Amino acid sequence: MKLRPTTMKLSDNTLTILKNFAGINNSILVKKGTKLRTISVAKNILAEAEITPEEFPRDFAIYDLNQFLNGLSLHQDPEMDFSEESYLTIREGRRKVKYFYADPAVIISPPEKEITLPSEDVHFQLDSSSLEKLLKAAAVYQLPDFCVVGNAGVIKLVVRDKKNDTSNEYSIKVGETDKEFVFNFKVENIKIIPGAYDVVVSSKLLSKFTNTSFELNYFIALEPDSTFNS
Repeated sequence: MKLRPTTMKLSDNTLTILKNFAGINNSILVKKGTKLRTISVAKNILAEAEITPEEFPRDFAIYDLNQFLNGLSLHQDPEMDFSEESYLTIREGRRKVKYFYADPAVIISPPEKEITLPSEDVHFQLDSSSLEKLLKAAAVYQLPDFCVVGNAGVIKLVVRDKKNDTSNEYSIKVGETDKEFVFNFKVENIKIIPGAYDVVVSSKLLSKFTNTSFELNYFIALEPDSTFNS
């Protein structure tokens, strides 16, 4: 069945992205087109994804994204109709939900301008297994800090408690470097979909994680105590 221009269905991939974005900011302003973007309330994580061939037919705001997604899970294969100004209609068979949009003014949303790194100082590949193990180790040992460390020619990713000299730590070598640096992140800010990433870090306290399988980017701020010696 061909959908009308104001209707669409969400793929499993788009639902996965929206669930992930809800963990960054539970409100979202969706723009007409094929791109989803969100920013954390603290404005230290920005995420953007391309969802082609799906396309949202209009701009709309959702205040409680988790609630919206949980509502969609009540259906097997729902169709969303965006023809009304103030609400969308979710339909499947004899079931219908009227879901009202939020006021865009109350949503913390990313700036219109595309974001770019101020410099590209360190670059490495992060495979899905290493990412999974680092985050699991951080949970097991209750470690709050995710650090990118360049020392003695090697780049290591380390989870540890940087404020505790006797902290447990778990590390994985991910590359080589001729620079010395310690780039600190909060583990709680590594809110990225499991997978492999191309990672670029700027010494100006910003990083970019680019998913290698589909168009998905995260810009994550570093902690201000990060250090870099070129």
